[in-house]
Amino acid sequence: MAILGPTSTAEAATAAQLRQPTTAALAAEADDLRAECADHSEANSTTGWVKSRFETCVHQPVSLTLKRANGEILGHLTFDLWVLGFAYDGSRRVDYVSSIENIVPVSVSGGDDPATWVLSQQYSDAVNLGGSGADPVITPPADTLRSALLAEWVAVPQWTVTYTSPDTGGYDPANSQIVAGRITLAMTITSPTAVPWIEPDMAHSDIRFDYAGPVAGKYQGTVFTGARVELQLSLSDPEVEQSARHILDAQQFPERTFPSWTGKTVPGAQEPLHRLTDTAQRDANREQAIKTCKDVWGDYSGTGLECDEYPFASTKERGEDNLRYSARLIDGTDNGKGGNRLNAVYTLNRVLDGDAFYVTIIP
Repeated sequence: MAILGPTSTAEAATAAQLRQPTTAALAAEADDLRAECADHSEANSTTGWVKSRFETCVHQPVSLTLKRANGEILGHLTFDLWVLGFAYDGSRRVDYVSSIENIVPVSVSGGDDPATWVLSQQYSDAVNLGGSGADPVITPPADTLRSALLAEWVAVPQWTVTYTSPDTGGYDPANSQIVAGRITLAMTITSPTAVPWIEPDMAHSDIRFDYAGPVAGKYQGTVFTGARVELQLSLSDPEVEQSARHILDAQQFPERTFPSWTGKTVPGAQEPLHRLTDTAQRDANREQAIKTCKDVWGDYSGTGLECDEYPFASTKERGEDNLRYSARLIDGTDNGKGGNRLNAVYTLNRVLDGDAFYVTIIP
């Protein structure tokens, strides 16, 4: 499958500019994400629903009991927790729009007055040294803690925190300036005589900042690494129907594909593929596929056909010693369109070298 090269110099320069969302734009995105998030049960968890590499949300109904040290119940509290996360293709930045809503306190006889209860949210960051480059830094906002009485949360339920990562100020092909880490939200409820209710991990997300350059599309960006990245092709799409059929056969009917060997399996559907950016290895993978096509179909020059390979030459699952692949002659235009679709998945999702993705064929 052929892949287009990087964007032009002018496009690259434009892409390199930082794009900072306005408050109004962020509010509009938050409203849209909330509407979608409400329909996904995965949101009711610490990791939430990871919609994409650039959007994630947590929506948890919380019910808790406040007690004294002797176990005496002081009261009950229910509320809805929302955390909407936004990463950016074009900026080393991530925003979290956090809110506490539908607060319902219930006091008991002899308990503390709910008007004295204090609810706190504390954000923190941790760098994953193993997944980062040299000297990784995550820069927190000036305020990572909001601690307020319940009435103040009712009056102003929402606040926003922004994390960034510094860079060298320019693109260096030898240094992608990767910073991998985790942002975590902890919460605490206190009252004058209660033992504090503490949850150190109400929500968290794994993020990655990079300055990988044109291989990732825009020169820099931030992603939620927990997102599933998927190339989806349709058998009924006339532009890529032959590419789609080849991939489906390789995934589901490997006995129909070449090279042929007993027990052959091909990854990509349940077992992920991983991007390969080394141009020399990609070229070697492609030459191996072309050799297979010529061995099976002979000289096809001048026919308008091209040798399509799956898994793609741009994946680590291909390799000169790995025969878990299929090569097939398909229409050259179809092959080119399929390559364009793959390249779009790479660049629109900031898929870097070694990143996992899946391939799904639909009717």
